[in-house]
Amino acid sequence: LMLAAGVGGGLVQPGGSLRLSCAASGFTLDYYVIGWFRQAPGKEREGVSCVSSDSSDGSSYVVDSVKGRFTISRDNAKNTVYLQMNSLKPVDTAVYYCARGFPVGSSCPPLRYDENSWGKGTQVTVSS
Repeated sequence: LMLAAGVGGGLVQPGGSLRLSCAASGFTLDYYVIGWFRQAPGKEREGVSCVSSDSSDGSSYVVDSVKGRFTISRDNAKNTVYLQMNSLKPVDTAVYYCARGFPVGSSCPPLRYDENSWGKGTQVTVSS
């Protein structure tokens, strides 16, 4: 049982783009809310985006600070959720994590996130 937010992170210049991947193993990802979070040095973890389970209303959400720049999407065939990040800013620099929400079949925001599903995260650095 694992969610791995590993593909797509790295160093990018301001205004650039990255696409993060959250791949699930051991469970079917589309049954769950999947959320993206980030934690910058010295700051608390914050929610960035979530996408509802396919059996709910299918809605998605992004926090105001990234609205119009970040997009969350699913590829059920690949059991993967993506976070497309455009027009990146230095303030977006953080470690990004994904997690699944409970209960099964819920919509954003879930009642809680599964603490056992947090992976190591992936570093995103926006700098010139």
